[in-house]
Amino acid sequence: QVQLVESGGGLVQAGGSLRLSCAASGTIFSIKTMDWYRQAPGKQRELVATITNFGSTNYADSVKGRFTISRDNAKNTVYLQMNSLKPEDTAVYYCKIRLSLNNDYWGQGTQVTVSS
Repeated sequence: QVQLVESGGGLVQAGGSLRLSCAASGTIFSIKTMDWYRQAPGKQRELVATITNFGSTNYADSVKGRFTISRDNAKNTVYLQMNSLKPEDTAVYYCKIRLSLNNDYWGQGTQVTVSS
């Protein structure tokens, strides 16, 4: 069984920064991709950032240049550094890891609220 524990969400003013963490535990041999998604009220869940086991990253256009995804393979942890936050970044943020094809695990979500 694999569990993901997220932390780092909260309330911040526009222009501020937050750092999200997501730690995976359980029977894990390797993690292929680690992702951050977000879901705002009334909207569909969207992919924010991805990092592969080779360290390649990809970002949604809306966060490029402001967010940075990174991972610590020794700790099975993925991070999302969020700078220059905007009110439209307000959402519940979820991490997802892929151990193999069709073998994904999701975190419970952490609320990020950006006030104007």
